Amino acid sequence: MHDATRPALVVIAHGSRDPRHAATVAALCARVRALRPALRVEAAHLDFNAPSVPHLLERLHAEGVRDVVALPLLIGRAFHAKSDIPSVLHESTSRLPRLRVRQADVLGPHPLLVGALERRLHEAGLRPAMNRSTGVVLASAGSSDAEAIAVIAQTAREWRRTGRWCAVRPAFASASLPRTEDAVRGLRADGVRHVAVAPYVIAPGRLPDRIRSGALEAGADVLAPVLGAAPELAELLALRYDEAAAHGPLALSA
Repeated sequence: MHDATRPALVVIAHGSRDPRHAATVAALCARVRALRPALRVEAAHLDFNAPSVPHLLERLHAEGVRDVVALPLLIGRAFHAKSDIPSVLHESTSRLPRLRVRQADVLGPHPLLVGALERRLHEAGLRPAMNRSTGVVLASAGSSDAEAIAVIAQTAREWRRTGRWCAVRPAFASASLPRTEDAVRGLRADGVRHVAVAPYVIAPGRLPDRIRSGALEAGADVLAPVLGAAPELAELLALRYDEAAAHGPLALSA
């Protein structure tokens, strides 16, 4: 039974023609529901998949929902978080004056994301005892947003220290350089004994496939799967929801 006094959670995913993307979003939302049985959790998409954000908000409004936390399923604050999602939400709330929508913060950076990255590397066969002899490529989707790229680079620096890796280098599947294969080869050239690639992406799709092919082409020793419906991500979604429900970093009510 949902608690009607609490805002509903709308998880906003990018969407993809790849069916694995929507399946991953659904699995992650199911994990959040398991964590918070009284919380109404719905997923919407910016593109490719249904329901769209406007259609879902219209349905919630018609069902009597009056308070929503819209949570971008994004690791960094790039174009989608800064422009696309606020624009879509504002357009919807202007047509649904009784619906209050607050946009939660993006997921990263956060230690829970690093925990999920480490979980995936260990699941792929990397033993904790190998950390000091392993260089990690932190492979993200990429962005033309300088702030977003700087945050990825900072995450790599901090993860090298906390994870006790011999190196952590960022790489990008689009918009920015280096590519995954070049980062792998760079670590090899520097004499790193073991090279692991950690995709810093949530769901499968075209760009994660590009990360995978680059890692295989360059001969990485370990290739982790995408973060997917990791329990750490479900915890982080619940945390971002709580933060926004408490005060809301951005109110988009008409």
